[in-house]
Amino acid sequence: MPKIISITAIASISPLGNTPDAIWENYLNANHCFTERELDHKKTYVASLDAISKQVVDILQQSDNKYKFLDKSVLYAMAASRKAMQNAGWAKNDIFGINIGSSRGATDLFEKHYQEYLETGKAQTLASPTTTLGNISSWVAHDLQSSGPEISHSITCSTALHAVLNGVAWLRAGMADKFLVGGSEAPLTDFTIAQMRALKIYSNSKEDYPNRALDFEKKQSTMILGEGAGVCCLEIGKKENALAYIEGIGYATEILEHNISISADATCFQKSMKMALQNTDLSEIDAIVMHAPGTIKGDLTEYRAIEKVFGSNLPLLTTNKWKIGHTFGASGILSMELAIMMMQHNTFIGVPFVEAQIQTKPIRKVLINAVGFGGNAVSVLLSL
Repeated sequence: MPKIISITAIASISPLGNTPDAIWENYLNANHCFTERELDHKKTYVASLDAISKQVVDILQQSDNKYKFLDKSVLYAMAASRKAMQNAGWAKNDIFGINIGSSRGATDLFEKHYQEYLETGKAQTLASPTTTLGNISSWVAHDLQSSGPEISHSITCSTALHAVLNGVAWLRAGMADKFLVGGSEAPLTDFTIAQMRALKIYSNSKEDYPNRALDFEKKQSTMILGEGAGVCCLEIGKKENALAYIEGIGYATEILEHNISISADATCFQKSMKMALQNTDLSEIDAIVMHAPGTIKGDLTEYRAIEKVFGSNLPLLTTNKWKIGHTFGASGILSMELAIMMMQHNTFIGVPFVEAQIQTKPIRKVLINAVGFGGNAVSVLLSL
Protein backbone atom coordinates (compact mmCIF):
# COMPACT_ATOMS: atom_id res chain seq x y z
CA MET A 1 0.00 0.00 0.00
CA PRO A 2 1.59 3.32 -1.04
CA LYS A 3 2.29 5.70 1.83
CA ILE A 4 -0.07 8.68 2.02
CA ILE A 5 1.41 12.01 1.00
CA SER A 6 -0.15 15.17 2.43
CA ILE A 7 0.00 18.58 0.73
CA THR A 8 0.20 20.86 3.77
CA ALA A 9 0.62 24.12 1.85
CA ILE A 10 0.61 25.48 -1.66
CA ALA A 11 1.64 28.99 -2.64
CA SER A 12 2.15 30.80 -5.90
CA ILE A 13 2.86 34.11 -7.52
CA SER A 14 1.35 34.61 -10.96
CA PRO A 15 -0.88 36.91 -13.04
CA LEU A 16 -3.73 35.75 -10.76
CA GLY A 17 -2.09 37.25 -7.67
CA ASN A 18 -0.19 35.83 -4.71
CA THR A 19 -2.85 35.17 -2.05
CA PRO A 20 -5.53 32.44 -2.05
CA ASP A 21 -8.35 35.00 -1.89
CA ALA A 22 -7.04 37.03 -4.84
CA ILE A 23 -6.34 33.94 -6.91
CA TRP A 24 -9.78 32.41 -6.31
CA GLU A 25 -11.51 35.74 -7.00
CA ASN A 26 -9.69 35.88 -10.34
CA TYR A 27 -10.71 32.32 -11.17
CA LEU A 28 -14.35 33.17 -10.50
CA ASN A 29 -14.47 35.88 -13.17
CA ALA A 30 -14.43 35.24 -16.91
CA ASN A 31 -11.65 37.72 -17.73
CA HIS A 32 -8.25 36.68 -19.05
CA CYS A 33 -4.98 38.14 -17.72
CA PHE A 34 -3.36 38.98 -21.07
CA THR A 35 -1.92 42.36 -22.00
CA GLU A 36 0.09 43.45 -25.02
CA ARG A 37 3.81 44.18 -24.71
CA GLU A 38 6.46 45.00 -27.28
CA LEU A 39 8.45 41.76 -27.55
CA ASP A 40 10.32 40.24 -30.48
CA HIS A 41 9.87 43.57 -32.34
CA LYS A 42 6.07 43.49 -32.29
CA LYS A 43 3.08 43.76 -30.00
CA THR A 44 2.67 40.45 -28.22
CA TYR A 45 0.09 39.03 -25.84
CA VAL A 46 1.60 37.88 -22.55
CA ALA A 47 0.38 37.25 -19.00
CA SER A 48 2.54 39.23 -16.58
CA LEU A 49 2.49 39.27 -12.79
CA ASP A 50 -0.16 41.58 -11.37
CA ALA A 51 0.97 44.89 -9.82
CA ILE A 52 0.83 43.71 -6.20
CA SER A 53 2.86 40.59 -6.99
CA LYS A 54 5.48 42.67 -8.79
CA GLN A 55 5.76 44.82 -5.67
CA VAL A 56 6.26 41.70 -3.54
CA VAL A 57 9.12 40.60 -5.81
CA ASP A 58 10.69 44.09 -5.81
CA ILE A 59 10.67 44.22 -2.01
CA LEU A 60 12.23 40.76 -1.83
CA GLN A 61 14.95 41.72 -4.31
CA GLN A 62 15.85 44.83 -2.32
CA SER A 63 15.96 42.93 0.98
CA ASP A 64 19.45 41.52 0.39
CA ASN A 65 22.30 42.88 -1.73
CA LYS A 66 22.97 39.41 -3.13
CA TYR A 67 19.39 39.20 -4.44
CA LYS A 68 19.83 42.25 -6.69
CA PHE A 69 21.74 40.11 -9.20
CA LEU A 70 19.25 37.23 -9.40
CA ASP A 71 16.94 36.41 -12.28
CA LYS A 72 13.18 36.82 -11.96
CA SER A 73 12.70 33.05 -12.14
CA VAL A 74 14.73 32.72 -8.92
CA LEU A 75 12.97 35.60 -7.17
CA TYR A 76 9.51 34.27 -8.06
CA ALA A 77 10.39 30.88 -6.56
CA MET A 78 11.76 32.51 -3.41
CA ALA A 79 8.60 34.58 -2.94
CA ALA A 80 6.31 31.56 -3.32
CA SER A 81 8.52 29.34 -1.15
CA ARG A 82 8.58 31.79 1.76
CA LYS A 83 4.79 31.82 1.83
CA ALA A 84 4.42 28.05 1.47
CA MET A 85 6.85 27.34 4.29
CA GLN A 86 5.02 29.81 6.52
CA ASN A 87 1.59 28.36 5.66
CA ALA A 88 2.77 24.80 6.34
CA GLY A 89 4.13 25.81 9.74
CA TRP A 90 7.65 24.65 8.92
CA ALA A 91 10.41 26.14 11.06
CA LYS A 92 13.87 27.19 9.90
CA ASN A 93 15.50 24.37 11.85
CA ASP A 94 13.26 21.76 10.17
CA ILE A 95 15.07 19.47 7.74
CA PHE A 96 13.30 19.34 4.38
CA GLY A 97 14.27 18.74 0.79
CA ILE A 98 13.81 21.23 -2.03
CA ASN A 99 13.16 20.42 -5.68
CA ILE A 100 12.12 23.41 -7.78
CA GLY A 101 12.70 23.30 -11.52
CA SER A 102 12.34 25.50 -14.56
CA SER A 103 12.00 24.90 -18.27
CA ARG A 104 14.02 27.91 -19.38
CA GLY A 105 15.77 29.06 -16.22
CA ALA A 106 17.34 32.52 -16.04
CA THR A 107 16.21 33.52 -19.54
CA ASP A 108 16.00 37.26 -18.98
CA LEU A 109 19.38 37.48 -17.26
CA PHE A 110 21.07 35.21 -19.80
CA GLU A 111 19.85 37.31 -22.72
CA LYS A 112 21.06 40.51 -21.05
CA HIS A 113 24.49 39.06 -20.25
CA TYR A 114 24.89 37.68 -23.77
CA GLN A 115 23.84 40.98 -25.34
CA GLU A 116 26.43 42.78 -23.23
CA TYR A 117 29.06 40.26 -24.29
CA LEU A 118 28.22 40.84 -27.97
CA GLU A 119 28.56 44.59 -27.47
CA THR A 120 31.68 44.69 -25.28
CA GLY A 121 33.44 41.36 -25.83
CA LYS A 122 33.47 40.79 -22.05
CA ALA A 123 31.29 38.77 -19.70
CA GLN A 124 30.23 39.95 -16.26
CA THR A 125 31.74 38.19 -13.26
CA LEU A 126 28.38 36.85 -12.07
CA ALA A 127 27.13 35.88 -15.55
CA SER A 128 27.73 32.17 -15.08
CA PRO A 129 26.61 31.54 -11.48
CA THR A 130 23.41 33.57 -11.89
CA THR A 131 22.27 31.84 -15.07
CA THR A 132 22.67 28.17 -14.15
CA LEU A 133 19.52 26.07 -13.81
CA GLY A 134 20.65 25.09 -10.31
CA ASN A 135 20.11 28.69 -9.25
CA ILE A 136 16.51 28.29 -8.21
CA SER A 137 16.62 25.54 -5.59
CA SER A 138 19.98 26.64 -4.20
CA TRP A 139 18.85 30.24 -3.64
CA VAL A 140 15.54 29.09 -2.16
CA ALA A 141 17.53 26.85 0.21
CA HIS A 142 19.74 29.83 1.14
CA ASP A 143 16.73 32.10 1.68
CA LEU A 144 14.87 29.55 3.83
CA GLN A 145 18.08 28.46 5.61
CA SER A 146 17.23 24.82 4.97
CA SER A 147 19.75 22.02 5.47
CA GLY A 148 18.15 19.21 3.49
CA PRO A 149 18.88 18.11 -0.08
CA GLU A 150 18.27 20.66 -2.84
CA ILE A 151 17.68 19.58 -6.43
CA SER A 152 17.05 21.46 -9.66
CA HIS A 153 15.94 20.08 -13.00
CA SER A 154 14.46 21.00 -16.35
CA ILE A 155 11.96 18.64 -17.96
CA THR A 156 10.36 21.30 -20.16
CA CYS A 157 6.66 21.95 -19.46
CA SER A 158 6.20 18.99 -17.11
CA THR A 159 9.00 20.23 -14.83
CA ALA A 160 6.86 21.15 -11.80
CA LEU A 161 4.95 17.86 -11.77
CA HIS A 162 8.23 15.95 -12.13
CA ALA A 163 9.34 17.80 -8.99
CA VAL A 164 6.20 16.49 -7.28
CA LEU A 165 7.04 12.94 -8.43
CA ASN A 166 10.55 13.31 -7.09
CA GLY A 167 9.35 14.63 -3.74
CA VAL A 168 6.90 11.73 -3.43
CA ALA A 169 9.70 9.27 -4.22
CA TRP A 170 12.01 10.71 -1.54
CA LEU A 171 9.23 10.67 1.05
CA ARG A 172 8.05 7.13 0.28
CA ALA A 173 11.64 5.91 0.32
CA GLY A 174 12.05 7.21 3.86
CA MET A 175 14.89 9.52 2.82
CA ALA A 176 13.00 12.62 3.99
CA ASP A 177 9.86 13.53 5.94
CA LYS A 178 9.18 16.84 4.19
CA PHE A 179 9.80 18.16 0.69
CA LEU A 180 9.21 21.54 -0.96
CA VAL A 181 8.48 21.04 -4.67
CA GLY A 182 7.41 23.14 -7.64
CA GLY A 183 8.42 25.16 -10.65
CA SER A 184 9.23 28.72 -11.65
CA GLU A 185 9.31 30.51 -14.99
CA ALA A 186 10.02 34.03 -16.25
CA PRO A 187 9.90 33.55 -20.05
CA LEU A 188 8.60 36.93 -21.18
CA THR A 189 11.69 37.86 -23.18
CA ASP A 190 12.36 38.70 -26.82
CA PHE A 191 14.27 35.53 -27.65
CA THR A 192 11.85 33.17 -25.88
CA ILE A 193 8.89 34.70 -27.70
CA ALA A 194 10.82 34.49 -30.99
CA GLN A 195 11.43 30.77 -30.42
CA MET A 196 7.72 30.12 -29.87
CA ARG A 197 6.84 32.10 -33.00
CA ALA A 198 9.37 30.08 -34.97
CA LEU A 199 7.41 26.96 -33.99
CA LYS A 200 4.24 28.58 -35.43
CA ILE A 201 2.34 28.05 -32.16
CA TYR A 202 2.14 31.57 -30.70
CA SER A 203 -1.19 33.36 -30.74
CA ASN A 204 -1.91 36.22 -33.08
CA SER A 205 -5.64 35.92 -32.45
CA LYS A 206 -7.74 39.10 -32.32
CA GLU A 207 -10.64 37.40 -30.54
CA ASP A 208 -11.86 38.41 -27.08
CA TYR A 209 -10.06 35.34 -25.74
CA PRO A 210 -6.73 35.21 -27.62
CA ASN A 211 -5.73 31.86 -26.09
CA ARG A 212 -8.32 29.31 -27.24
CA ALA A 213 -7.35 26.39 -24.99
CA LEU A 214 -9.97 23.62 -25.20
CA ASP A 215 -11.53 25.12 -28.32
CA PHE A 216 -11.27 22.07 -30.58
CA GLU A 217 -12.63 24.00 -33.58
CA LYS A 218 -9.82 26.58 -33.74
CA LYS A 219 -7.98 26.87 -37.06
CA GLN A 220 -4.66 28.10 -35.68
CA SER A 221 -2.56 27.54 -32.56
CA THR A 222 -3.06 30.17 -29.87
CA MET A 223 -0.45 29.57 -27.19
CA ILE A 224 0.49 32.61 -25.10
CA LEU A 225 3.25 32.74 -22.50
CA GLY A 226 2.77 33.67 -18.86
CA GLU A 227 5.14 34.01 -15.92
CA GLY A 228 5.04 32.88 -12.33
CA ALA A 229 6.02 30.28 -9.78
CA GLY A 230 4.28 27.78 -7.54
CA VAL A 231 5.44 25.42 -4.82
CA CYS A 232 3.79 23.00 -2.44
CA CYS A 233 4.85 21.43 0.83
CA LEU A 234 4.71 17.64 0.88
CA GLU A 235 4.77 15.58 4.07
CA ILE A 236 4.69 11.85 4.63
CA GLY A 237 1.53 10.56 6.29
CA LYS A 238 -1.99 11.91 6.79
CA LYS A 239 -1.59 15.33 8.39
CA GLU A 240 -4.35 17.24 10.16
CA ASN A 241 -3.49 20.43 8.28
CA ALA A 242 -3.47 18.78 4.85
CA LEU A 243 -5.12 20.74 2.03
CA ALA A 244 -5.29 17.60 -0.11
CA TYR A 245 -3.67 14.21 -0.53
CA ILE A 246 -1.68 12.78 -3.41
CA GLU A 247 -3.55 9.59 -4.20
CA GLY A 248 -1.81 8.55 -7.41
CA ILE A 249 1.09 9.48 -9.66
CA GLY A 250 1.84 8.49 -13.24
CA TYR A 251 4.46 9.23 -15.86
CA ALA A 252 5.42 8.18 -19.38
CA THR A 253 7.64 9.27 -22.25
CA GLU A 254 6.95 8.81 -25.95
CA ILE A 255 9.50 7.81 -28.56
CA LEU A 256 10.38 10.97 -30.45
CA GLU A 257 9.35 11.46 -34.05
CA HIS A 258 10.09 15.18 -33.89
CA ASN A 259 11.62 17.51 -31.26
CA ILE A 260 8.18 18.67 -30.10
CA SER A 261 6.16 15.67 -31.21
CA ILE A 262 3.28 13.93 -29.51
CA SER A 263 1.26 11.10 -31.05
CA ALA A 264 -2.25 11.61 -32.46
CA ASP A 265 -3.91 10.17 -29.36
CA ALA A 266 -1.13 11.06 -26.89
CA THR A 267 0.05 7.60 -25.89
CA CYS A 268 2.21 9.17 -23.17
CA PHE A 269 -0.87 10.74 -21.54
CA GLN A 270 -2.82 7.50 -21.74
CA LYS A 271 -0.02 5.70 -19.92
CA SER A 272 0.54 8.41 -17.28
CA MET A 273 -3.19 8.70 -16.52
CA LYS A 274 -3.67 4.93 -16.28
CA MET A 275 -0.72 4.69 -13.90
CA ALA A 276 -2.05 7.49 -11.67
CA LEU A 277 -5.54 5.93 -11.70
CA GLN A 278 -4.57 2.28 -11.27
CA ASN A 279 -6.02 2.05 -7.74
CA THR A 280 -9.08 4.24 -8.41
CA ASP A 281 -12.45 3.63 -10.03
CA LEU A 282 -12.74 5.96 -13.03
CA SER A 283 -16.22 7.04 -11.93
CA GLU A 284 -14.66 8.63 -8.83
CA ILE A 285 -12.74 11.21 -10.88
CA ASP A 286 -14.71 14.45 -10.72
CA ALA A 287 -12.54 16.70 -12.88
CA ILE A 288 -9.34 16.86 -14.91
CA VAL A 289 -7.16 19.96 -15.13
CA MET A 290 -5.70 19.45 -18.57
CA HIS A 291 -2.34 20.62 -19.87
CA ALA A 292 -4.09 22.06 -22.98
CA PRO A 293 -1.74 24.91 -23.98
CA GLY A 294 -3.98 26.32 -26.71
CA THR A 295 -2.23 24.66 -29.64
CA ILE A 296 -4.29 22.74 -32.19
CA LYS A 297 -2.46 19.45 -31.82
CA GLY A 298 -1.67 19.70 -28.10
CA ASP A 299 -5.25 20.26 -27.02
CA LEU A 300 -6.82 17.70 -29.31
CA THR A 301 -4.37 14.85 -28.69
CA GLU A 302 -4.76 15.19 -24.91
CA TYR A 303 -8.55 15.16 -25.28
CA ARG A 304 -8.34 12.00 -27.39
CA ALA A 305 -6.15 10.39 -24.76
CA ILE A 306 -8.73 11.21 -22.09
CA GLU A 307 -11.44 9.67 -24.27
CA LYS A 308 -9.33 6.53 -24.66
CA VAL A 309 -8.96 6.21 -20.88
CA PHE A 310 -12.44 7.28 -19.73
CA GLY A 311 -14.61 6.29 -22.68
CA SER A 312 -17.90 8.16 -22.96
CA ASN A 313 -18.13 8.98 -19.23
CA LEU A 314 -15.78 11.95 -19.17
CA PRO A 315 -15.12 13.93 -15.99
CA LEU A 316 -15.41 17.72 -16.03
CA LEU A 317 -12.54 19.09 -18.14
CA THR A 318 -10.78 22.40 -17.67
CA THR A 319 -7.50 24.29 -18.03
CA ASN A 320 -6.21 27.66 -16.84
CA LYS A 321 -4.11 28.53 -19.88
CA TRP A 322 -6.95 30.46 -21.54
CA LYS A 323 -6.58 32.81 -18.58
CA ILE A 324 -2.91 32.95 -17.54
CA GLY A 325 -1.15 31.48 -20.57
CA HIS A 326 1.48 28.77 -20.53
CA THR A 327 3.98 29.21 -17.72
CA PHE A 328 6.19 26.38 -19.02
CA GLY A 329 7.92 24.70 -16.06
CA ALA A 330 5.57 26.27 -13.50
CA SER A 331 2.36 25.32 -15.28
CA GLY A 332 1.79 21.95 -13.60
CA ILE A 333 1.93 23.33 -10.07
CA LEU A 334 -0.43 26.19 -10.98
CA SER A 335 -2.82 23.53 -12.34
CA MET A 336 -2.51 21.69 -9.01
CA GLU A 337 -3.39 24.91 -7.22
CA LEU A 338 -6.54 25.27 -9.35
CA ALA A 339 -7.46 21.65 -8.60
CA ILE A 340 -7.06 22.13 -4.84
CA MET A 341 -9.10 25.33 -4.90
CA MET A 342 -11.92 23.69 -6.86
CA MET A 343 -12.02 20.92 -4.24
CA GLN A 344 -11.86 23.37 -1.32
CA HIS A 345 -14.70 25.53 -2.69
CA ASN A 346 -16.56 22.62 -4.32
CA THR A 347 -16.85 24.76 -7.43
CA PHE A 348 -15.87 23.81 -10.97
CA ILE A 349 -14.00 26.49 -12.91
CA GLY A 350 -14.65 25.99 -16.61
CA VAL A 351 -13.51 27.67 -19.81
CA PRO A 352 -15.92 30.52 -20.71
CA PHE A 353 -15.92 30.17 -24.50
CA VAL A 354 -16.58 26.43 -24.75
CA GLU A 355 -19.80 24.52 -24.09
CA ALA A 356 -20.66 24.74 -20.41
CA GLN A 357 -20.20 21.62 -18.31
CA ILE A 358 -22.58 21.11 -15.40
CA GLN A 359 -21.24 20.05 -12.02
CA THR A 360 -23.56 17.33 -10.70
CA LYS A 361 -21.62 16.08 -7.66
CA PRO A 362 -19.03 17.32 -5.15
CA ILE A 363 -15.48 17.77 -6.45
CA ARG A 364 -13.38 15.48 -4.31
CA LYS A 365 -10.91 13.89 -6.73
CA VAL A 366 -9.11 15.78 -9.49
CA LEU A 367 -6.53 14.55 -11.99
CA ILE A 368 -3.85 16.99 -13.20
CA ASN A 369 -1.94 16.52 -16.45
CA ALA A 370 1.25 18.07 -17.78
CA VAL A 371 3.45 17.25 -20.76
CA GLY A 372 6.66 18.71 -22.13
CA PHE A 373 8.35 18.86 -25.53
CA GLY A 374 9.10 15.34 -26.61
CA GLY A 375 6.20 13.68 -24.79
CA ASN A 376 7.30 13.77 -21.12
CA ALA A 377 3.85 13.28 -19.56
CA VAL A 378 2.98 13.37 -15.86
CA SER A 379 -0.40 12.83 -14.20
CA VAL A 380 -1.10 13.45 -10.51
CA LEU A 381 -4.33 12.43 -8.77
CA LEU A 382 -5.38 14.60 -5.82
CA SER A 383 -8.13 13.89 -3.31
CA LEU A 384 -9.72 15.95 -0.58
